[in-house]
Amino acid sequence: MVTPWLVPLVLAAVAAAALAGWLARGRGPRDRAVRWVANSAYVRALTSYRHRLRVLRAGLALGAAALALVAVATAALTARPVDKDMRSDSLASRDIVLCLDVSGSMIELDSEVVATFSRMVGSFRGERIALSIWNNTSRTVFPLTDDYGLVRQELDEAAKALDFKLDSWVYDPARLARLERFLTGTVSLKGDASSLVGDGLATCALAFDAADTHRSRSIILATDNLVLGTPIYTLPEAARLAADKGITVHGLYASQSDAGSSRARAEMERVITDGGGRFYQADDPAAVDGIIADIEAQQAVALDPAPEPVITDRPDRWYGWLVAALAVLLVTMWRLRA
Repeated sequence: MVTPWLVPLVLAAVAAAALAGWLARGRGPRDRAVRWVANSAYVRALTSYRHRLRVLRAGLALGAAALALVAVATAALTARPVDKDMRSDSLASRDIVLCLDVSGSMIELDSEVVATFSRMVGSFRGERIALSIWNNTSRTVFPLTDDYGLVRQELDEAAKALDFKLDSWVYDPARLARLERFLTGTVSLKGDASSLVGDGLATCALAFDAADTHRSRSIILATDNLVLGTPIYTLPEAARLAADKGITVHGLYASQSDAGSSRARAEMERVITDGGGRFYQADDPAAVDGIIADIEAQQAVALDPAPEPVITDRPDRWYGWLVAALAVLLVTMWRLRA
């Protein structure tokens, strides 16, 4: 609360008003007009009288409780309830591009990779995130944004689209159409090429904006590094392009143990680690924590910002109680008067 000292002040004022009303209850004109009736003591023994007396006392107790809750809620709202969080400016100075290989050899693994991306997003606080997918051409699914609702929605849609068995004998037409929509823009029919890893990474390196600002930039590259065709950039060349732009590349390696996978894995690990990034198997449980820790450590060194408090008003915590208590109080008093 911004002004917590107002809570006891408001409650004391309500208590003082209640006490003053109690002390002044016998001074009104109605008490001077009371007439005493002889031989009426037997009324107290009547069942109907006792029932009405119990109803009256219960109503007064309920009204008193509702009035007390109104007083407490009013005092809390007067004191301005808020949430206080310590936030570092560095959180708004990190840009991360999720760079996903969607070639045929990766489709059946990509759903798990996207799940890993989703777990990473759950650890982010204010970072801008983008998703780029590629085969022999690239498509930006969403550009750099800190709208995590959009990010989670797009990652969920990607996971559903990529959850597809290419070697199945029977295809679900709706699921196949969803996959084709998601992969639109990642395949060029010109030339026999697939999974151009270097070109995909180079495109991801060009996805960063605000080049003249001091920001932490990272790429999380997920691929099996199996290339078919002749790319414009080889993987080492694309990694150097990223390094020249001050971008750290982390690797998530996924493979179905195809021919050449050992050589491809070794090359990818060497390129990633030589550039200062982290290299993991996509299904490694330590991948998320390791990459996040490296991104956070890099940013802390780069900016070393001082945390600042962020205050968010939260009247909703007490407003509902106030309305409900007032409703109970008014209904109770109406019934008692009736």
